[in-house]
Amino acid sequence: MDIIRLRQSIRTYDPARPVGGEPRSRLETCMRDNCAGPLGNTVRFKLLDLGEVSRDELRRLGTYGVIRGAGLYLLGAVPDTAGSMEDLGYCMERVILEATALGVGTCWLAGTFRRGSFARQMGLGKGELLPAISPIGYAADNKRVIEKLMKRGARSQQRKPWNQLFFAADGWTPLTAEEAGSYGDALEAVRLGPSASNRQPWRIMKDGEGRFHLYLQENRLYNRALGKILIQNIDMGIAMCHFALVARENGVTGRWVREAQAQEFPGWTYIAGWVE
Repeated sequence: MDIIRLRQSIRTYDPARPVGGEPRSRLETCMRDNCAGPLGNTVRFKLLDLGEVSRDELRRLGTYGVIRGAGLYLLGAVPDTAGSMEDLGYCMERVILEATALGVGTCWLAGTFRRGSFARQMGLGKGELLPAISPIGYAADNKRVIEKLMKRGARSQQRKPWNQLFFAADGWTPLTAEEAGSYGDALEAVRLGPSASNRQPWRIMKDGEGRFHLYLQENRLYNRALGKILIQNIDMGIAMCHFALVARENGVTGRWVREAQAQEFPGWTYIAGWVE
């Protein structure tokens, strides 16, 4: 929970401080150990070191001015199958939290990088997608003006209150902290999670049997602007990761499953249910 609270998006890095040694080794281990998503897809990770890229290819790589100074990037590829966006979000956020614990900065990127160039570096196979990447590095001492403006524009430090995110079985009545019980911290971890443009599209319902169900309140035009790359479904995976990690930290065992039949609510798309 402390790491989740500490994580923030870093867009300006110190090129004089490359990530190597034990921190890089621990990240690579985390990538290997956290590639199986809860919905059945395997994420393929790669650490792309720009120092090992040719000058010609380096010119093609870019993040449209959003990121500066990073010499290392985390790339995540998944098969073009059901649940792959959620599994990418789940597994990649686990690696990003490990980076945070190591004092290494990151920043989720889904729509602000030259996908074709990074995809060539990833060596995508048939039927694979490259939904997101993240720079990996140590934060620069001074933030650029563009970084400050982006944070302000996205209201990245603001989060919706509980009564707009978590609900009782009717999908309408806000869930109280008392009703959340031992899952209070896990829900708060979801609330604090990063999301594309800080839209916070996750909604969680606690049913009459005490089980939690995750839904997406989708902005369809926004979510599907990148075709098969459903950026708000990636956000769902991040929410699932935060919920699971903090629940287990508090001694509550369980897992996310995609149920064949789930309660429907207007404007919400069912994602998964938590089973103890």
